[in-house]
Amino acid sequence: MEYRKLGSSGMYISEIAYGNWVTHGEQIDQGAATACVRKALDLGITTFDTADAYAGTRAETALGEALRGTRRESLEIFTKVYFPTGDGKNDRGLSRKHIMESINGSLKRLDTDYVDLYQAHRYDYETPLEETMQAFADIVRAGKAHYIGVSEWTVNEIRAGAALAKDLGIQLISNQPQYSMLWRVIEEEVVPTSIELGIGQICWSPLAQGVLTGKYLPGQTAPEGSRFRDEDGNLKTEHRFLDEDILTRVQQLKPLAKEAGLSMPALAVAWVLQNNNVSAAIVGASRPDQLEDNAKAAGVKLEHALMTRIDELLAPVTERDPSKVESFKERA
Repeated sequence: MEYRKLGSSGMYISEIAYGNWVTHGEQIDQGAATACVRKALDLGITTFDTADAYAGTRAETALGEALRGTRRESLEIFTKVYFPTGDGKNDRGLSRKHIMESINGSLKRLDTDYVDLYQAHRYDYETPLEETMQAFADIVRAGKAHYIGVSEWTVNEIRAGAALAKDLGIQLISNQPQYSMLWRVIEEEVVPTSIELGIGQICWSPLAQGVLTGKYLPGQTAPEGSRFRDEDGNLKTEHRFLDEDILTRVQQLKPLAKEAGLSMPALAVAWVLQNNNVSAAIVGASRPDQLEDNAKAAGVKLEHALMTRIDELLAPVTERDPSKVESFKERA
């Protein structure tokens, strides 16, 4: 495993971060969750990302249980706040009330006194940004979080949040965007701004929801157990990445992965890590062997010629237009 600093902070995190959004999602199998987390630790993965809303708060509990007994100082535990955790009007968003109650709930479920990074899961247009950032600052000063971050904020939102954080004497050091060979919308504006502000990217979905594994074949039924399989076994082709042209081009990546000595998933993760502003790529796994494969991307330096060939192959189907982000997130 290789390690990188998170943004301009002094904290190192593992290049591969283990996330439990999908894998500890709707149905928690504690045995499987613990097996995957233990494999992650064996592979040198020290960074674990979750959120209070995943699986209705159960994902945090599963992660806390799986990490029990591990030396806390050897871990970097990240969680998030914003999405609903209950039915009440204040059980969501980034108000001071919800943030303060949510951090306490997260710490209890994770069985820890603090998190290393506390992230705003989305931007809250109904709460003044000053209120949100003051709450985050108070959490940092109370020792309940070391740093703060955001997820899927626009350039202007990131810039405003960073300015307030600086005024309050705390560090906004990360953004958690979707980023993959097929989804590159952060490259045009978010990455240059983040470099300027000392913010690092912690990227989710480097496998483009599994499409870059190559398991979805054009014109064929979906694999058993796939999240994109309908009741008849067919692909749910309304998903952006399940376009026939995209699937055909992804299949053409296979010889390039072989040339690099990597599996398709490892190539996809390694590609994300070539971006110098990326601090970590988040991967999930329902089986320990999947993590072992993904971890092979750590420390890999892809040749410039190979990166160029990937670009040439995927350019016609790569999403780069920031104006399309919101509509896509609604469908994804």
